Amino acid sequence: MKGDYQDLVDEISALLGAPATLENRDFRLIAFGAHDSEDDSAMDPVRTRSILTRQSTAAVRSWFEGFGIARATGPVRIPAAPDAGVFRGRICLPVRYRGIVQGYVWLLDQEPGRPGQSSGPSAAALDAAMEVAERIGVLLAEEAKAGADLSREFLAVLTAGRGWQQDMAVSALRLALGAGGDGLHAAVCVSPWPGEAPASVPGAAAVCVVPRGAGGGGDLAVLLRLRSPDALDPALAAVARLLPGTAGTGATGTGTAGTGAARAGTTGTGTARAGAARAGTAPVGAAAAPGVRPVTAGVAEPIRGLGALPAAWEQAVAAARAAAAQPRLGRVARWSAIGPYRMLAALAADPVDDPAVRALLDPAHRELARTAEVFLDCAGQAGRAAAALGIHRQTLYYRISRVEQLTGLDLDEGEDRLLLHMALKAARLHG
Repeated sequence: MKGDYQDLVDEISALLGAPATLENRDFRLIAFGAHDSEDDSAMDPVRTRSILTRQSTAAVRSWFEGFGIARATGPVRIPAAPDAGVFRGRICLPVRYRGIVQGYVWLLDQEPGRPGQSSGPSAAALDAAMEVAERIGVLLAEEAKAGADLSREFLAVLTAGRGWQQDMAVSALRLALGAGGDGLHAAVCVSPWPGEAPASVPGAAAVCVVPRGAGGGGDLAVLLRLRSPDALDPALAAVARLLPGTAGTGATGTGTAGTGAARAGTTGTGTARAGAARAGTAPVGAAAAPGVRPVTAGVAEPIRGLGALPAAWEQAVAAARAAAAQPRLGRVARWSAIGPYRMLAALAADPVDDPAVRALLDPAHRELARTAEVFLDCAGQAGRAAAALGIHRQTLYYRISRVEQLTGLDLDEGEDRLLLHMALKAARLHG
């Protein structure tokens, strides 16, 4: 498929006498023509970054889209803007399929009045190039449709029981993906997900909705293609755009939860809020409304081949649950960044019902439970815990004594602390 794109891009370059680049609708580079010009202005910062990083920034994307390229049905000329790093004007050929934009072919426009240069491609040459762009649109649409068409095979892998059924499901998905099945992928869970799977997800090899069972609803599962284990930023950006209220914003992950990804779901400032975040607890007001789970996403560690896909899906589900339980992780969390929730997700398949903590987890004692969690997150250091909670140290001591009375646990004992800490984190995980 990639070879087909390259051949078509080279065909457009030959038709118009200028090197062309092809990007998908999210401005991720797919193919580019050879460039042998000695003109330094031909490789301006925007073009150089697109080729080297295989994507454009959100600011560049917004600037180009301001010229109406997403709505255009024919070539669009875009003037140079040196202040924006665009030293040369562009010609954009929208790549469409059945009226829906699939991507863009870009060429550098000729500079008007420059000695020794023509006025640019003729109308006939541009018409011929648009016909090639239509063929590219068909390929891009077929690629997107292929991911959706694999939903049945993908779902079978994620829901099959361990053993021969799972092995058969993995083999069927590998066969359907062809050579791409042996490549590098990341499993993603977006939870909860209302309705059907989206028609296409940029960079996805397969997409499906996994039913939740008796509780109703489902989770969106996405199998994302990766170029390398370290190049997760584009994948996290694609995931963030699936979340409500984050499309078109800077709410993309940067490869670690709690950094760029956190911008998608945390906005609080202030000493008390920062202290609570350092303590590992949800700051007041950061969580969703009571009884309403926020839509979050989890990203598993990259895998090569499909044999480890079921385990990767479990990682993605755990990360999504952790992001919902702990707002400081952000709305897009990587499994590698969720800390103790990695173990808790594996151990606590069902809500916690330990007799020692049952009374403390009653809604009537929500403030006491939060106090205990912050105290334990701060390694039992009363000064840090009191500062994080915004209360006097004596108030903290009183609350901890009430916790001990309710649970019968002695928080001077390591095993009692461990039991309470795990129970509180598990309760948070199950919401």
